[in-house]
Amino acid sequence: MAKLKWGMIGGGEGSQIGPAHRLGAGLDGLFEFNAGALDHRPDDGRDYGRRLGLSPDRSYGDWRDMLEGEKGRDDRVDLVTVATPNATHFEITKAFLENGFHVLCEKPMTMTVEEGEDIVRLSEKTGRICAVNYGYTGYSLVRHMKAMVARGDLGRVRLVVAEFAHGHHADAADMDNPRVRWRYDPAQAGVSAQFADCGIHALHMASFVIGQNAERLSADTVSCIESRTLEDDAMVNLRFDGGTVGRLWTSSIAIGRQHGLTLQVFGEKGGLRWAQEEPNQLYWMPLGERLQIIERGEANLSPEADRSTRVTIGHAEGMPLAFANIYSDLAEAIRAAKDGRDMDPAADLYPRAEDGLRSMAAVFAVAESGKRNGEWVDARPPLFR
Repeated sequence: MAKLKWGMIGGGEGSQIGPAHRLGAGLDGLFEFNAGALDHRPDDGRDYGRRLGLSPDRSYGDWRDMLEGEKGRDDRVDLVTVATPNATHFEITKAFLENGFHVLCEKPMTMTVEEGEDIVRLSEKTGRICAVNYGYTGYSLVRHMKAMVARGDLGRVRLVVAEFAHGHHADAADMDNPRVRWRYDPAQAGVSAQFADCGIHALHMASFVIGQNAERLSADTVSCIESRTLEDDAMVNLRFDGGTVGRLWTSSIAIGRQHGLTLQVFGEKGGLRWAQEEPNQLYWMPLGERLQIIERGEANLSPEADRSTRVTIGHAEGMPLAFANIYSDLAEAIRAAKDGRDMDPAADLYPRAEDGLRSMAAVFAVAESGKRNGEWVDARPPLFR
């Protein structure tokens, strides 16, 4: 089977996210890295692309050059990953969708709800895939949680508790560090800092696992470091459209927490707990029974877990492998579209533009509720009300 052709915008030398995407895209041999515009400094981007193995004519100076160079090629890329600063996501994603490319966009997909609705409509109109990189849903045991909920192991889900808390921005003396400062600058980050950066990962994972979307929310947002304009800590209460209650905490000043993405799901017949820093174990407590530890890679798990397990039981699973599952899903989706067939249901799990839109609506809802001292507000984008 011939490899699909892949290109990347952003993710240049020194990037935190670029290597994870390149590892994830290449891990299964489903994609070949053929084109890139990797840096906002054209010469640096072209040089780095060549060092990564791109041919000189497909190592571009900027995304506009890449669009012009690729759209007329018979061997143009099948999928473009957008891993640029947040404020550029909409313009780049829109341009590539309009020219017939499939897109995987880093989160947040857009900076406004209106832009998100435009992308959803454009993806539908063009028939092109627009995926959003909520990559943590690629973990095998997160997918097994989703399968357990869907097949009724927990009964009706009553409560979901999500966290994404770290302490890496807790030093007030670090306020002039450019890698930190922009996150709390409304001109660059928008209406939210911590929730838009980390909270939407926790919210998306909760929705992904329980199969429900946030309908209403009430938020308490605070800048614990008073010099910050945007929040560095938020507690959000949620009501999902299937009746589940949600609690979400996200923070960047929680000293002692490292990555801090965890999810707990409590139903009528049992409860589940998973933590991204210990991704090989899923804790399952059936009602009235003893605690069980489900190990990634063991026998008799769900098809979703089996398909997304990459290393043998007992060995560590990491973020690039989770990203690789998103790319594997997208490869299946692109091939299915080309062949005119239905996708394998166990692969039809990648986050879509609709997820990116719902996340952006939640960001604005949290900001609004926080300003109104926790007043309950509609968490849905107008398109889905």
